[in-house]
Amino acid sequence: MNNPIQWVEIAATDLERAKAFYAEVFNLEFMLIEMPDSKMYMFGQPDQVGSAGCLVQSAENVPSADGSIVYFACEDVATEAAKVESAGGNLIVPKTDIGEFGFFAQFIDSEGNRIGMHSEK
Repeated sequence: MNNPIQWVEIAATDLERAKAFYAEVFNLEFMLIEMPDSKMYMFGQPDQVGSAGCLVQSAENVPSADGSIVYFACEDVATEAAKVESAGGNLIVPKTDIGEFGFFAQFIDSEGNRIGMHSEK
């Protein structure tokens, strides 16, 4: 099965706060991209399908805990979940066993977005 996701945008009201949160929780590195009507911090490898996205601050992008949920891949969900609250987020579903599909957790990030994480162990 191939991965059809090309790009993910996670809305932020405070771009620097969001960058600090995701850097602490997922150890991400970012590249700043400034557009005429928005600013973004890109992460991942944009030349590979399913591996890139950005934190974006613009009038059209509003953080939300409702709707679609983006999941980040982790080595062990417990490691990243343990960093969420000290980074300024709120863990809402702790590491949960989903049988043969591994484990997941969910949190509200520093901006108010509901985000997930997944691992095999």
